[in-house]
Amino acid sequence: MLSKLANMFRVPDLRTKILFTLFILGLYRFGSFIPAPGIDIEAVQLLNNRANQGGVLAFIQLFSGGTLTRFAVFALGIMPYITSSIIMQILGVVIPKIEQWQQQGAVGQRKITQWTRYMTIAIAMIQATSFAFLFHNGSPITGAGVDLLPNFHVGSVSLVVLTLTGGMALLMWMGELITQRGIGNGMSLLIFAGVVATLPSQLSLVQAENGNIAMWAMVVVGLGLLVSIVFIEQGQRRIPVQFAKRVVGRRMYGGQSTYIPLKVNQSGVIPIIFASSVLYLPQLVAVALPSDGWGGDVQQWANDHLADPADPVYLVIFGLLIVGFAYFYTAITFDPAKQADTIRKQGGFIPGIRPGPQTERYLAKILSRITLPGALFIAAVALVPSILIAIFLDNSVGGGFSGGAGAYQFGGISLLIAAGVALETMKQIDSQLMMRNYEGFLKK
Repeated sequence: MLSKLANMFRVPDLRTKILFTLFILGLYRFGSFIPAPGIDIEAVQLLNNRANQGGVLAFIQLFSGGTLTRFAVFALGIMPYITSSIIMQILGVVIPKIEQWQQQGAVGQRKITQWTRYMTIAIAMIQATSFAFLFHNGSPITGAGVDLLPNFHVGSVSLVVLTLTGGMALLMWMGELITQRGIGNGMSLLIFAGVVATLPSQLSLVQAENGNIAMWAMVVVGLGLLVSIVFIEQGQRRIPVQFAKRVVGRRMYGGQSTYIPLKVNQSGVIPIIFASSVLYLPQLVAVALPSDGWGGDVQQWANDHLADPADPVYLVIFGLLIVGFAYFYTAITFDPAKQADTIRKQGGFIPGIRPGPQTERYLAKILSRITLPGALFIAAVALVPSILIAIFLDNSVGGGFSGGAGAYQFGGISLLIAAGVALETMKQIDSQLMMRNYEGFLKK
């Protein structure tokens, strides 16, 4: 293994890409600790302590790498770009113009990327403004006594919004630099860096609140989840495709066989992001309701059943949402009708299946069958840590979770993101090593 790691730095071009990627990631982590202007540092520390108890703040802290609860320059993280990318992907199904761009190759992809950037900036401005009001003067989410913007006026709010939006634009540019000049997967690597950065603090909080035994138990469970994630992420169903031979002039073309790889977890971590956003939407809406009367009852029910990852209502709704969104996103990213038409136009066929509608029905049937175990698996990854924490760790502090345990409720999601991005990155490095006649990391 050490010799294989050394191979990465023996190739000058690959060594430059790796060092450039590490440099950009270092800049990202440095900017994650630079606070926005006009922020109360003591209130930031109090907000971080409350985020460690779970709830909406813990979810926000996970995908921003802890930068949002610090209100740093890169507080918004890369989530606005992910949101806009998902929106553009969904709009490609319903808007013919975007679908036409998707079929135009590199030219259409440039147009989609440009519109994705515009939408990212718009979403970033909206989110920055929302968080500026949300973290001012305390709210049901941040808790009473937390005011990150004590000098709250038009000038200070505009400065914060401009800083966070500019930080988001800079982060998007850094991600594209990694994709173009680094080892690739720029946006994913930025999320990877933010998620992995929170894991040591989560383990230290578990140790502080529940002792060394609980911490090592979490490590063992995490390793078990990691092995399972790698196994499922690598799993795929290969649909064989045979191309008929054809003679053009004196040459014979075709006749070769290939396959369509259908991954067990075709949708990745996207269903968890969708489900978490939908699940926390009622909590955000409840904040705007009056605190007395029926509004107070709605807020209390949302806090009791939708903010506690150990509550049965939370577990059932969250699990069903993950499974539902897994089917939804898989249907968007893989169209059996389009795939069957592409195979037919290229003169190919699946052995034993007639081209056309029968191929479409066959692909849809296979996709539906393998999506179910993949969806159930990512639902289990998201829910098992919460269930184990509720059963075995101290539940006397922090609304059903101790401070350390509450922070670890998203440990499965963190591992799923980290493992998925790490595998894709290793595949890219492995392919570049194999091109230069070096032995790669991954065994075929």
